[in-house]
Amino acid sequence: MSFKFEYMAVEHTKISGSEALIKSLLAEGIDIIYGYPGGAIMPIYDALYHYSDKILHVLTRHEQGATHAAEGYARVKGKAAVVFATSGPGATNLVTGIADAMMDSTPMVCITGQVPRHLLGTDAFQETDIVGITMPITKWNYQVTNAAEIPAIIAKAFYIANSGKPGPVLIDITKNAQFELMDWQEYKKCDTIRAYTDKPVVDLKKLEDASSIINSAKTPLIIAGQGVIISSAKDALEAFSTKTGIPVTTTMQGLGGFNPDHPNYVGLPGMHGNYSVNIKMNECDVMIAVGMRFDDRVTGDVTKFAKQAKIIHIEIDPVEINKVVKTEVGILADANEALTALLPLVKENKHTEWIDTFKLLDESEQRIVIDNAIHPSEGGIKMGEIMHLIDEKTKGEAIIVPDVGQHQMYAMRYYNYRKPNSWVSSGGLGTMGFSLPAAIGAQMAAMDRTVVAIIGDGCFQMTIQELGTIWQQNLPVKVVIFNNNFLGMVRQWQQLFFDNRYSQVELKNPDFVAISKGFGIASTKVELRENLSEALDIMFAHDGPYVLEVVVEKEDNLFPMVPSGAACSDIILEPSK
Repeated sequence: MSFKFEYMAVEHTKISGSEALIKSLLAEGIDIIYGYPGGAIMPIYDALYHYSDKILHVLTRHEQGATHAAEGYARVKGKAAVVFATSGPGATNLVTGIADAMMDSTPMVCITGQVPRHLLGTDAFQETDIVGITMPITKWNYQVTNAAEIPAIIAKAFYIANSGKPGPVLIDITKNAQFELMDWQEYKKCDTIRAYTDKPVVDLKKLEDASSIINSAKTPLIIAGQGVIISSAKDALEAFSTKTGIPVTTTMQGLGGFNPDHPNYVGLPGMHGNYSVNIKMNECDVMIAVGMRFDDRVTGDVTKFAKQAKIIHIEIDPVEINKVVKTEVGILADANEALTALLPLVKENKHTEWIDTFKLLDESEQRIVIDNAIHPSEGGIKMGEIMHLIDEKTKGEAIIVPDVGQHQMYAMRYYNYRKPNSWVSSGGLGTMGFSLPAAIGAQMAAMDRTVVAIIGDGCFQMTIQELGTIWQQNLPVKVVIFNNNFLGMVRQWQQLFFDNRYSQVELKNPDFVAISKGFGIASTKVELRENLSEALDIMFAHDGPYVLEVVVEKEDNLFPMVPSGAACSDIILEPSK
């Protein structure tokens, strides 16, 4: 008996590297790209032209705007967004946004064009070593010089950007690789990389050690960070707090990770956090940190931070454990998985008397600070009252995208974030100009939700050109400018700590309403308190983008405040007379 074997040849389709890139992005589920074209990436844009019915490209007015828009989209969607830019200045204009995404654990895949392979290292027109430049501020970066590499490299890029502690990835593609033909086969997503652990396995012994400490605690406190939101651990955290009776404070980037109406919620820690939380952080006997990195804006003087407490740190990034504070138990794990596994090990408890001590201090803050911030009886319009009104009118369900400065802190303090991914802000890097482009991405990620960009007059002028992107895309973003003709936070510090020496902080501003209308966007200006509520109603009722400029009190200061370098317990509740 004889057998005859017939070999069937597999037909491969020849396509360019540029088309392979677009097909790879489609296979990853990408339907929106933020970017700006140029010479070194032109072949990719030519390939994109033929797929315009499948992928929407959003032409921002600056490459930095593209990165922030991608950040806004990624933060709301919870998955990596894509940015395109050309070589040289196009690529270097991405650097601030990439660094911002790295600091705030935001998944993003940046694709840059590069000069042809044979010109690398020759200082060719618009050549920069963007891989070298971005190495410290990306989870991973790579330069493609051969078209055949593209599908596998893109698959790896998305896996790294989205997995574990998310972050930005940059892929630089030389122009020859964009033109070259390659065999296109079925795209394979990446789900594992040797020597890269995306999600560590929870150590059961560490959980037992942690539960023993928690069960014997008398005055415990939970500090929840952005890791709670990234890992979708809100329900697990609330179940854990409800069972144990432990009060919860959320970092700025953790806003929305715990219900502000929950009886165990005690507010915010850090430089402009709640008075009670800052005092009690240095009195608790056990501190449970979940998905946060002990940033200096939270700890203040770290040599005086919670020295009396046994610290349990739940964190997915091993670098963060024992980096800033010494922990009693470090649990390397996804926040949701760790809390879920820890829940059956902890005992039911109540810490009513401990929580009441927070409330007692809250009464002082309410009387001295909050009442005047949201219901002022005199003076100009306060930033706090604007945020309080926005909270009332949106019922705490809007996506708030603040910029950086005093208005950011007021947005943090005077809005109740009831849903995860409702706070989109530049936390770690503190990038002025973040809000307007980030609001574009946030709105495109959630067209069914109200998106409000909260922007200071200084920040607004850093990326004001992105009004053109909002107009072109016809996005219903609501923009509220807090105009005090100052760089407000810097001015406050100069007043309090530099003897009123106001150095280069006063702004002569343009007509924001006229500029907005020049971009085809409805706009108005409010100067009187009695007109504020109605103006907000008109803005929210408007079908389309809207810019509302509010003239706020010129030299209003934000309290409470922990002075830079001071201990959290040295928090100032009101200015000295």
